[in-house]
Amino acid sequence: MFAVIKTGGKQYRVAADDQFTIERIPGEAGDKVELAEVLMVGSKIGTPFVNGAKVTLEIVEQTRGKKVISFKKRRRQNSKRTRGHRQDLTRVRVADIAGA
Repeated sequence: MFAVIKTGGKQYRVAADDQFTIERIPGEAGDKVELAEVLMVGSKIGTPFVNGAKVTLEIVEQTRGKKVISFKKRRRQNSKRTRGHRQDLTRVRVADIAGA
């Protein structure tokens, strides 16, 4: 069985024992987190969420993404700016999908 969940402003199609990376959620490695924002379970579609459906995630590790460089230059103005950004990420494993 699979489910479509919403977290961090994004949607993910997940199945049991899948591992994937999402935006940072609080917790330590080994902690369990329940997500109630389930958009779809199997063939059951929610409006917007499926009532009573939950997906349990296990946190594998807290990590950071690749560094992204933002460089802006205004030509002939002797003006430039460089900024870097690394997104905080969480690696999770799907422990259980509880459908309604």
